[in-house]
Amino acid sequence: MVVSILIMISLFWFAVALLNLGYGEPKGTGFIAAAVGFLTIAGGFVDSINDGGLAGGLLFSHGLLYMAIAYALIFGVENMKSIGNISLCVAFVSTIYMFVWYVGGNYYLAFMAAGYAVLTYEVWLNFYGKLSGKVVAWSLLIWIPIGLWIPAFLLGMGKALPF
Repeated sequence: MVVSILIMISLFWFAVALLNLGYGEPKGTGFIAAAVGFLTIAGGFVDSINDGGLAGGLLFSHGLLYMAIAYALIFGVENMKSIGNISLCVAFVSTIYMFVWYVGGNYYLAFMAAGYAVLTYEVWLNFYGKLSGKVVAWSLLIWIPIGLWIPAFLLGMGKALPF
């Protein structure tokens, strides 16, 4: 389940990154944001039922942020600060997960959560007009292989995470 969710999230991040670089349009990107948001929330439910729910909370928070971004892109929200506020809370949640996983000895998961936290802090800054969308775009493009593809494919092949 985790493998498919991570790959699916990369589709959304890639589309948003390209949109911020001037390629694509909001409604099409909003559709993938909605689809990935919905499925990420569904994955959070499955994780909560099957694995006790720790990762489910992270999936829920990110999935809801993706749905909010989808709404903004599809319907053209004029003031993105409300979406930025959601992103800030998700950044706090990701930061907490970073500490929880680090203390628990899951260092690559902590590293991944740190990256997610940085990205969502960047989204917050972008939606408040304090950071360029191009910076967010390049951060997403850099983090897709590190925080999504490497763990997805390693876990999918039954291998251990790098550290």
